[in-house]
Amino acid sequence: MNRYARMFERLSRAGEGALVPFAVLGDPDAKRSLDFVRTLVAAGADALELGLPFSDPIADGPVIQAAATRALSAGIRRADAWRIVRAIREEHRDLPIGLLVYANLVLHRDPAMFYAEAAEAGVDSVLIADLPVAHATLVVRDAKAHGVATVFIAPPNADRRRLEAIAAATEAYTYVTSREGVTGADASMSEQRGSVIATLEELGAPPALIGFGISNPSQVRRAIAAGAAGAVCGSAIVGAASNGGDAAGLVRRLKEATRG
Repeated sequence: MNRYARMFERLSRAGEGALVPFAVLGDPDAKRSLDFVRTLVAAGADALELGLPFSDPIADGPVIQAAATRALSAGIRRADAWRIVRAIREEHRDLPIGLLVYANLVLHRDPAMFYAEAAEAGVDSVLIADLPVAHATLVVRDAKAHGVATVFIAPPNADRRRLEAIAAATEAYTYVTSREGVTGADASMSEQRGSVIATLEELGAPPALIGFGISNPSQVRRAIAAGAAGAVCGSAIVGAASNGGDAAGLVRRLKEATRG
């Protein structure tokens, strides 16, 4: 069993959902980024979703865009990001670690090299936010060759044919967005998410995690009530950290909402 499968099994036995916080690697610099990721784990993260800083993160809202800009301004490069991931992996051997990246970061060189580096650093999964599943055949091949799971986004308006393709290509977990648009703390959640999750389950897809707009415990409870195995929270946590707020406290509250 891989790390994600073990995590979902453990949480299912405990009657809990997964809480997966997001951080941009290298924000605001390498040392503080590593300290922040450690804080997320200590506060109760069941898995991590980490972003490689990129100059044009089109799926992200202003909070995460600003985090990527801070990291790039600090001179963070790919090797720095791998060092942070490697340090977390050495400290937490069983923790699932996923990346959220953009296609240019994978495809501008040899994709096989990217996945080889990711695997060596300790990455379990990679979600390429701007790569449709219909165009991902070669990427999936290279990821599999290096033991890295591929994850695809299932939006609330996806039709059955698209969900079939996502279910067939996705490993580790399925990323179901709570609404259309970009990332960001939001009060809205699409009512279609429940039917999307039900269809994915019927098609044999990996467990669903709901993301985009998850910012408070109520939304985490609603995500799990809709059939998700857990929730991904990014902008609210990144924003709290950048504004001097209690990001660790927010993670603890979100994790508590996955219980019961």
